[in-house]
Amino acid sequence: MYGQKLQEVIIERDFGVHMSSDLKVGCQCMEAHSKASQILGIINRTIRFKNRGILVSLYKTMVRPHVEFCSPAWNPYYVKDKQLLERVQHCFTRMFSDLKSLPYEDRLRNLGLWTLEERRNRADLLEIFKMVKGFSANSWTHSFSGRQKV
Repeated sequence: MYGQKLQEVIIERDFGVHMSSDLKVGCQCMEAHSKASQILGIINRTIRFKNRGILVSLYKTMVRPHVEFCSPAWNPYYVKDKQLLERVQHCFTRMFSDLKSLPYEDRLRNLGLWTLEERRNRADLLEIFKMVKGFSANSWTHSFSGRQKV
């Protein structure tokens, strides 16, 4: 470009999202897991009175945004990436001594939370609804073809 060689890049960060040259999102999942785990650890070490309402509010406002930031752009599709992200919420639900013996799904139900994959699917469905109803700047006709099966 203009007489200069362009440097080949394996991973690029744009708007806070890491994308690799092969469009795999494993690096973004690891980064999100790392940040969320750090904040969850800080919450666990500093909050002595483990009130459910307070901890759930802290989790929703300080931890979950890291694993959901811009997720439509990098929605994980490998099971290992989904499990890595879900591990953050798994660790959060184990912070409550009375819930430790319950299965993960029961802990989520007791705390009034959904799995992170369910939240991503819900966000995708809401975006499609907005597109179809005309509440989004993106038209659904550009994203989905109207071809019928023969």
